[in-house]
Amino acid sequence: MDTQYEGGNKGDPVQITEDEAAVYDRQIRLWGLEAQQRMRNATILVIRLRGTATEAIKNIVLAGIGKLVIYDSEEVKEEDLGAGFFFRDEDVGKQRVDAAKARIEALNPLVTVQALRHPTLLEQVSLEALIMSVDLVCVTDWDREAMIKINDICRQFGKPFYAGGTFGLLGYVFCDLLKHDYISPDRSAPKEAPKNVKATASYSRLSMALQHRWTGLTKRQTKELNPAVVHIILALWEYQHKHEGKLPDDVDAVSELGQIANSILATSDVNRQVLTSVPLDLIDTMSTSAAHEFSPTCAVVGGILAQDILKALAAREAPIANFFTFDGNTGGGSVCKMNM
Repeated sequence: MDTQYEGGNKGDPVQITEDEAAVYDRQIRLWGLEAQQRMRNATILVIRLRGTATEAIKNIVLAGIGKLVIYDSEEVKEEDLGAGFFFRDEDVGKQRVDAAKARIEALNPLVTVQALRHPTLLEQVSLEALIMSVDLVCVTDWDREAMIKINDICRQFGKPFYAGGTFGLLGYVFCDLLKHDYISPDRSAPKEAPKNVKATASYSRLSMALQHRWTGLTKRQTKELNPAVVHIILALWEYQHKHEGKLPDDVDAVSELGQIANSILATSDVNRQVLTSVPLDLIDTMSTSAAHEFSPTCAVVGGILAQDILKALAAREAPIANFFTFDGNTGGGSVCKMNM
């Protein structure tokens, strides 16, 4: 097991071989050889292997990225077996990355997989070196402060950043793609002459996105963004911060979680015709279920996360801008543009 990242000069871009072109034929026809080439040359770092990461890794590895670096310093627990399909009963007690590596490699032998688990890798200097060595960073199911720290380092070195995770039946994906150029279909062009146009989107870092205000949105616009789910996720991050990383796990948390959620709501200027307080049933549910993973929620959120990472790498179509939430109670998702 490596304790250090195998860094070094990435060198010239690797060209897709005939064998690889045959494996990825369907995708190449979908988004073009150039986009597949970009994915083939990408090194992606995924931090923390829980259910969301498991699903996201499956999709990006099958799509044909060049190298995947996985980091997790924890051991497999019994509760990981439900949503983490890289783990088996006999893996309980083993390091997560050790248990997952061979199964990830089996998905697509064309992708190089490196597993890292040494806790010192997350110390400032080591973390900076690690982030500098990759093309894109994805953090899953982690606390707000750690995500902000990693996002800020990604900003420092010009690396795109993704975060995703689930709380029971709820989930989220956030991305900071800095200044992102992509090709988008020109929907104003006549049908007989479809055209693509170049577009650019400027993203904001997570610490800035969290200062977002909902001022000026109509009742309908606000409803479409599902503000109750956004605010309960923000409240769960704050609860986690106050309780040293622990999420609520029983009814005793209802009162505190409700106070946090409604305090955040009071300052964010949401249209009061839509939402005057975060629904009590949502607070009740999150108080007992936020700490638990549900496989279907992880599948949806991890799938969206992977799809968006591939979009960003391929530079085809607009990625999420910039905070996606999923509500497993209704099966619906929405994208809220937070401070960008």
